[in-house]
Amino acid sequence: MSNTLKIGVILGSTRPGRNGKAVADWVMARAKERTEADYELIDLADHPLPHLDEAVPASRGAYAGEHTKAWAAVIDRFDGYVFITPEYNHSISGVLKNAIDYLYGEWNNKAAAFVAYGGLGGARAIEHLRGIASELQLAHVRQQLSFSLLTDFENYSVFAPAAHHDAAAEALFDQLESWAGALRTVRG
Repeated sequence: MSNTLKIGVILGSTRPGRNGKAVADWVMARAKERTEADYELIDLADHPLPHLDEAVPASRGAYAGEHTKAWAAVIDRFDGYVFITPEYNHSISGVLKNAIDYLYGEWNNKAAAFVAYGGLGGARAIEHLRGIASELQLAHVRQQLSFSLLTDFENYSVFAPAAHHDAAAEALFDQLESWAGALRTVRG
């Protein structure tokens, strides 16, 4: 096992014209400056999954579909995750929830951080993600990034985040890497 932590940055929107790609690019640009972990973008647009079609609950780990097995292989190789989600109807995107629900053991005893965007900075989507992460035994860090469509986007579509988000991103990465490293020892 390499000493360098591997963190997956999951872009949880596949919508045409999505704002999430610019947010993910911003997160990845800051992540590239990190020395304790390697960050890799996982764009759900590159991993099309049908609506959950596994007959056996994910907690059993008995995946039947080749698409599920391929998705499990992608997620399993990371020590932690940054989930990037829009806020749709006071929650996360359907495509992100679907991708999360496909798996169970691959998420266990790993670390998670949350980045969201929306009218209220995606705060309600993050709160939903915290509950989901807890059920999956994903240790989620306190620091989050919340981007407002009103103040961090020009015309609701051009990402132009306020400067104060840089310090918050550093705190998020610090917390995530700390927990990801600690939980690596739990997984053995």
